[in-house]
Amino acid sequence: MQKLNFPSYSFRFKNSENKVAIFDEIRKKFIILTPEEWVRQHVVLFLLEEKKYPKSHLNVEKLIKVNALSKRYDVVVFQPNGDLFLLVECKAPEVKITQETFDQIARYNLTLKAQFLMVTNGLNHYFCQMDFENEKYTFLKDLPDFISK
Repeated sequence: MQKLNFPSYSFRFKNSENKVAIFDEIRKKFIILTPEEWVRQHVVLFLLEEKKYPKSHLNVEKLIKVNALSKRYDVVVFQPNGDLFLLVECKAPEVKITQETFDQIARYNLTLKAQFLMVTNGLNHYFCQMDFENEKYTFLKDLPDFISK
């Protein structure tokens, strides 16, 4: 797999039906390794190891309803009170991050109401803080450390 713009992490791999699978620390199972999954697993370890977000507050690949459509988010981080702290959208490295990508995560966030957003293709990372009152987001240089409410 391609080298990404994250620190170097150790992953567990196995062969499954002639495909490589990577162990997901959050879902506690092996997942078929696709380029997007490679990015997602780097994001998970980045949040755990660099940002020190508690593992018990992370959730990966769950269904949500957005305008009556079933969608799936990549990674979220919850506050201890259950509010959403961070919503992450992962793309494969060859996928260019565009306004359409931000529109997608913004649509998801209309339902989820996370304070912070992260969009990444593993090579380029974008971080935003939501301003719900003015219906906009502000770009940040980095994600904040985990804030326990």
